[in-house]
Amino acid sequence: MERWVLLSLSLLAYLYLEVAGAGAQDQRGLAGQGNGRRRGPGGAEHNQPQGVGLGRGKRRKAGGPGKGRAKGNRDNQRSKPPLGLTRLGSLPPNAGGDRGSIFIESYKSVDERQSNYNVIPGKKGQCVYQGITMFEKAVWSPKQCVTCLCSGGEVVCDEIICPHLRCHYSYTPTGECCPVCMDTVPNDPSDHVNPDLEPAMPRSQAEIELLLKREEEEHREEEARLLKKDAEKKRRKKQKKEEAERQRSLQEEHEEERRREEERLQMEKEEAEKRQEEAEVAMKEQERKLEEERRRHEDDLKEKLRELEEEEEEEREQEEEDVEWLLRGDVFQIFPEEPTEEDLLTPPLAEPTDEQEEDGGEEWGGVVRRPGNTLPLGCDISDVIVTCENAQLTNFPPLNIPELKSLSLEGNAITTIPMGAFNGIPNLEWINLSKNKLVTSGIAPRAFKGLKFLSRLFLDNNLLETVPTDLPSTLQELKINENHLKGIEENSFQGLSSLLILELEGNVLNEGNVDHQAFSPLSQLSYLRLGRNHFRTIPQGLPPSLLEVYLENNLIEEISDCVFNQTTNLNVISLRHNRLEESMIAPLAWINHKNLESIDLSYNRLYLVPSYLPRALVHLVLVGNQIERIPGFVFAHMVPGIEYLYLSHNKLDGEGVEPESFLGTYTSMTELCLDHNQLVTVPPGINQMSTLHFLHLNNNKIRTFAEDAICDPENIEDSHIVMLRLENNLIDPRKISPSAFSCVRSYSSVVLKPQRAK
Repeated sequence: MERWVLLSLSLLAYLYLEVAGAGAQDQRGLAGQGNGRRRGPGGAEHNQPQGVGLGRGKRRKAGGPGKGRAKGNRDNQRSKPPLGLTRLGSLPPNAGGDRGSIFIESYKSVDERQSNYNVIPGKKGQCVYQGITMFEKAVWSPKQCVTCLCSGGEVVCDEIICPHLRCHYSYTPTGECCPVCMDTVPNDPSDHVNPDLEPAMPRSQAEIELLLKREEEEHREEEARLLKKDAEKKRRKKQKKEEAERQRSLQEEHEEERRREEERLQMEKEEAEKRQEEAEVAMKEQERKLEEERRRHEDDLKEKLRELEEEEEEEREQEEEDVEWLLRGDVFQIFPEEPTEEDLLTPPLAEPTDEQEEDGGEEWGGVVRRPGNTLPLGCDISDVIVTCENAQLTNFPPLNIPELKSLSLEGNAITTIPMGAFNGIPNLEWINLSKNKLVTSGIAPRAFKGLKFLSRLFLDNNLLETVPTDLPSTLQELKINENHLKGIEENSFQGLSSLLILELEGNVLNEGNVDHQAFSPLSQLSYLRLGRNHFRTIPQGLPPSLLEVYLENNLIEEISDCVFNQTTNLNVISLRHNRLEESMIAPLAWINHKNLESIDLSYNRLYLVPSYLPRALVHLVLVGNQIERIPGFVFAHMVPGIEYLYLSHNKLDGEGVEPESFLGTYTSMTELCLDHNQLVTVPPGINQMSTLHFLHLNNNKIRTFAEDAICDPENIEDSHIVMLRLENNLIDPRKISPSAFSCVRSYSSVVLKPQRAK
């Protein structure tokens, strides 16, 4: 018996050494380094060093398909431990005691339950494994991390159970089965032992497979959780980035809106000032005309008085001659009664006519004063002008002053003009009925027909829906602004061949309700205002005599080739605040107009300075568009050349102005406005403008100022510039060359301050 035991031990030791040697050569070990637990042969418990977590393995019968696996034994199996890591290798096998069992030193002191396979010391038996006969209790490793035992004639195999690591980084040393923590100092085994883990009995194949399946599910769940966490992190990061981008965009939009609002307010302020100036000019002109009329009327009255005085003087002289003849007389003449001194010196008084006796009036200075014809409260009379403005009148006042020339009833609540309202004032030349409540049905037919001298009629700010009919043919100026005109018929202006000025702004007119022949009777019309209506195209049928046309604040989107064909005498066209684009302006729309000198295309949708501009153009206004570029040679065809160019409040930048952009303006340009753009330098060609007087470059982004930007070094003559505005840019005045403004006659003409902060 002892002989068999010794023989078995010898064979077992030999096989173990062979297997261990082969495993080391093929990088396969009997047991992985770490403090994982497994039960060794003979039922003894073994412990691995700290640094390897607890894992799970599975048993399998010899000869069956291998289904177990060791966690962590993948691609990093051949990697070497980094410098500074502690590696605890396997210990050599020892004799397991009296019974001749083989133990691995790293498995000692492992507290686990007994294995479910039978290891009974002293029991005889043999096992056959792949044609090799194994003695009882023989132990071998058919593959890495798997240990087999011959017990009771049956081969039982067990796979190493790797512990679960509790560290951030791990690796599997060469020749080992289980991963180890990457620590620089050996860990205390007691620190890694989980007291909650209790020794577990070796599990059956089904339990191992179930555990593996659970492990895989847990692994997948962990991966899914990590993926979800990573996705959530990315989503939050993306959301945070989007929120930051949105906030930045909102801030930019707010800044842009604020800037546009400021620009709009500034432009409205400038427009209001301009309108106020125009109104003041118009008022002064009106006052001048009224003063001229008053003086002319005074001269006429003085002339009449002089003629009356001359007639009275002649009559007095005639009477004196008669008296002298009577005093001298003939000696043979006998008077029936001697005349008294009073009879001789006092001329007989004229008998009053029947009309004068009925009216009860008296004549003085050629003007009949009628005691019953008093002016309404709030009215004033000055010479031949009656003013009843804001007098709260609701009806047309009855007046009987034939010499009256001007009548103003502005700012009342008059709703009707009855037939015969002007019978007592037939010589009126100017009537102002603005700001009342006149309606079309309230004006009697032929109410104005009897006014043979009427030349100016103002009906602004009323409630008229059609043009009044039967207006006097002597009318030269007609204003029906800010009413409710819904159309103009073919005969609306019939008989007004003397009309020079027509204003119809602020109504609801469009190309559909204005007849094409409506303006035909106006053979002398020279000034037409149709602003603040609903036109989408230029009205057709404009009279050939027209000199100025104003179409501001409409919806005009297109200018066709033939729209101005009949109006070849046009001098001024204003199309401010419409919807024009440069591509919708026909090339032949106005290029051949020899008299067209002024065009206003402000506040449209232009991105380029329009081409094919009139050759005779002198004044071009393009303020408040989206212009980004001035094409080259766009002004080169003009003769003698453009003089006033306004490009303020656009989007011109450093690349938007070409060297040939201002070609053709060098000897004609007088005022150039490029303020409130995005220029970074002074545009080329400005230093060649020999007639330039006013240059506006303020409120741009100009940083550098070249020495020859304003003064051409090849030109020895002084510049004609009297105003050069460069404020609100990014210029450092200290970096400007001393000779940059040498051609400017007065340095006080240059405005450099303030500059914006960088």
